[in-house]
Amino acid sequence: MTRQIRVGDVLVGGGAPVSIQSMCNTPTQDVEATVAQIKRLESAGCEIIRMAVPDMAAAQAVGEIRKNISIPLVVDIHFDYKLALECVRQGCDAVRINPGNIGGPEKVAAVAKACKGKGLPIRIGVNGGSLEKPLLAKYGGVTAEALVESAFGHIRLLEECGFSDICVSLKSSSVPITMRAYELMSRESDFPLHIGVTETGTPKMGILKSAVGIGGLLAMGIGDTVRVSLSADPVEEVYAARDILKAAGVRKDGPELISCPTCGRTRIDLIALAHEVEERLKTVDKPITVAVMGCVVNGPGEASAADVGIAGGVGEGLLFKKGEIVKKVPQEVLVDELFRLIESL
Repeated sequence: MTRQIRVGDVLVGGGAPVSIQSMCNTPTQDVEATVAQIKRLESAGCEIIRMAVPDMAAAQAVGEIRKNISIPLVVDIHFDYKLALECVRQGCDAVRINPGNIGGPEKVAAVAKACKGKGLPIRIGVNGGSLEKPLLAKYGGVTAEALVESAFGHIRLLEECGFSDICVSLKSSSVPITMRAYELMSRESDFPLHIGVTETGTPKMGILKSAVGIGGLLAMGIGDTVRVSLSADPVEEVYAARDILKAAGVRKDGPELISCPTCGRTRIDLIALAHEVEERLKTVDKPITVAVMGCVVNGPGEASAADVGIAGGVGEGLLFKKGEIVKKVPQEVLVDELFRLIESL
């Protein structure tokens, strides 16, 4: 089991539930837009939010943003340690840095001292696209071993400052390299791990790569907090992360939809039906399994493990609960009747 850190009021590692993160894509100094986006992300299920702090104007907006949101705020700092110090003063909940590019041991020490004084953790972010040149030369490019060695080098810098409240990420755009790096890191240390695959692209391929990488790691018991990185609205990252956690069997905090792939027995527009149910389930927070099945012949039986479900017929359908038929209803009110049943649970 990994050691535990606290990001605001969210525990990470040490057996705590795997938390969901995302990152703002609004200009940080635009407080109104950034707060509005964070509130949308929180409504979607985001539990920790990160935002870029590229300059002092952004750093000085941190306090006002933090006062207007409910979830912990992580600041993302590169190169200028003074930005990290200002963000700590402004009231952020954690700092993400790469100690190797923050400007030398004395500047790393200044950041570590500031964070320690406020009880804030530091996430060390190692990325395949910014590995140190000596490591690239040593390993012949971006490898899992290079990512892990880089991480331990950064950890050493912080530990030499007496700082150990650390979370680690080791991300690459390659799913196999990313998974191997986290697997190696989990064997060699007990630091909590922020897992994810970086630069995955648009939702179509990005969600697939994230599901394989993040889901695979979670299935092996690796990972304490996750971020799905997509070239999309960050809300899509949160929905994808929720789905991956459920698919990996790690969390069940909200509904899960199961639906059959259709076959020649299907006499209802099952695909449209499943999409409609999926969309409406976004407003449901009950930890239930909902089935949408294509036929009344074996739908209730195949989906008997579901809490509730519907099975289509010709112009009508069955409403069932735990495999037992509740009633037969006309097709046009099938979904409405399903959600009335869900509300009664």
